Amino acid sequence: MGVTTRPWIVDDDLWALIEPLLPPRPERSPGPKPVPDRLCLQGILYVLHQDIAWQLLPLELGFGSGQTCWRRLDRWQQTGFFDQLHRILLAKLNAAGQLDWSRACVDGSHIRAKWGKPRSARRQSTGARRVANTT
Repeated sequence: MGVTTRPWIVDDDLWALIEPLLPPRPERSPGPKPVPDRLCLQGILYVLHQDIAWQLLPLELGFGSGQTCWRRLDRWQQTGFFDQLHRILLAKLNAAGQLDWSRACVDGSHIRAKWGKPRSARRQSTGARRVANTT
């Protein structure tokens, strides 16, 4: 998995890992022949890497329209494809010793907070107390 000057291009080795994870295509609907999954994935990666709007994906690159790539991204996301791919790629990179876990961080917004132990003694309030009426 070498880095190229065009990181949105999916090489054969990476595609061999990705293709079996893809969900099956829905039943064929009328219309033009669907864009192959590999090209759609490359279109998705191109849009994300170039940080452009979906409608600005150049048709001449052969990845299909931005709308097509966006729909495919949405369908794959709903099936959990990217979560599965992420776990597999992390495991592969870890097994190859290519991850530096000393630089890892955990996003606490995704971890359920524990309520803690019940308190045995009642704590004194630091709030204002009612004062006696002097009138």
